[in-house]
Amino acid sequence: MADHHNGLSFLESVDHMVDRALLSMDLAPDVAEAIKACNAVIQVKFPVKIRGKVQIFSGWRAVHSTHRLPAKGGIRYAPCVDQNEVEALAALMTYKCAIVDVPFGGSKGGLMIDPRQYERDEMQLITRRFTLELVRKGFLNPATNVPAPDMGTGQREMAWMADTYKHLNPEDINYTACVTGKPVEHGGIHGRTEATGRGLQYALQEFFRHPDEVKATGMAPGLAGKQVVVQGFGNVGYHAAKFLQEEDDCRIIGIIDRHGMLHNAAGIDVETAYRHRVQRRSFEGFEGGEYTENGAKGLESECDILIPAALEGQISADNAARIQASLIIEAANGPVTFEADQILNKRGVVIIPDAYANAGGVIVSYFEWIRNLSHIRFGRMQRRFDEVRGHHQIEALESLTGKVLPQTLKDKIDAGASELDLVRSGLDDSMREAFQGILEVRNSNEKITDLRTAAYVTAIRKIARSYLDVGIY
Repeated sequence: MADHHNGLSFLESVDHMVDRALLSMDLAPDVAEAIKACNAVIQVKFPVKIRGKVQIFSGWRAVHSTHRLPAKGGIRYAPCVDQNEVEALAALMTYKCAIVDVPFGGSKGGLMIDPRQYERDEMQLITRRFTLELVRKGFLNPATNVPAPDMGTGQREMAWMADTYKHLNPEDINYTACVTGKPVEHGGIHGRTEATGRGLQYALQEFFRHPDEVKATGMAPGLAGKQVVVQGFGNVGYHAAKFLQEEDDCRIIGIIDRHGMLHNAAGIDVETAYRHRVQRRSFEGFEGGEYTENGAKGLESECDILIPAALEGQISADNAARIQASLIIEAANGPVTFEADQILNKRGVVIIPDAYANAGGVIVSYFEWIRNLSHIRFGRMQRRFDEVRGHHQIEALESLTGKVLPQTLKDKIDAGASELDLVRSGLDDSMREAFQGILEVRNSNEKITDLRTAAYVTAIRKIARSYLDVGIY
């Protein structure tokens, strides 16, 4: 995946964005180089007997930074994954965690495989063997390196990994914390599956709370009625589109997948389109929109908000000049190349960068990790207490006013927060504060004119401080 376009590789693109941020900072060059350097990367090759024949699989795990522990980052299964991509993604994780104040270092893993070519039992054999290699070499541990789902992986693979780690380390009572993104029944947390899409929604909501930022895009205030095109209809793209349509009244006019694009200027019913695609593995035949096979061209559709939620390098120097969106919010990692970013900035297209926008997954992974280490469900100790206190407040209000409150209002006042409520509250708070911090950095430095550079400066400052405070430099 390193050569996804004719310009810089994915890793080079990330490094150039960091270098651009460093130009606006007074940071010693040696500290800057230490921050950019990848701490460690491992490649493993292992055999698995599949359908009577031995196949050799190649995988990687990169640790970009251990300034905080554990190092955190997903594991993706894809036929095009390589070391350059894994290192770039690990670097992004370092900066991402710093931006949203999650106390993790950055890591990432990948296995060169097309999951669609294997049965469930075969995928389990392969995943367990990959986990064995990572554990043996010290690249999977609840205290030092914690994977999560990424493209091509999900709750199923995380459950297999956690179980494999448990059998290799039967004395580790914190074994469930060795990965995040697990099924709720096996140590996962409510809200993790949709966390990245939900975080994207919260990021857009926060953006639209700042009139000057909205004005810079040329859009009218408010999310309601905004025309949205989503590229990628997997876990992240689907949930982001669903929440924006159902809760913010956005109009999803275009959905792009690997096969083509579904378009309807009047709006697409996201849930109906999703069910159709799951059943038929394509948008073809869907009556709620017009289907065309040239999905890449869909990125150039006229819209208010473009959400690239697929692979890196989808908006490059080749098509950046034709992008018509007023606002791009990066749900994928690295969907806009460094060259394209420069072109779009010159054109005045506002970009909410990936290192902030798609951080919802790692934020809720942090909550899951904490839950696993504490061995207690969030809300277990205070939920009923909150309900009783709310009931007392209702009684006091009714006693003072002499009126009976409506039942719907009573239900809201005396409801104790569930684990999902707490997760969503924490995610919303994290996304709000992080965006406000990015704006503060940008507005306080005349050298910084875009949100991406401000986000990287935010991250670099925090990482540099962690090095300087402990006396490394």
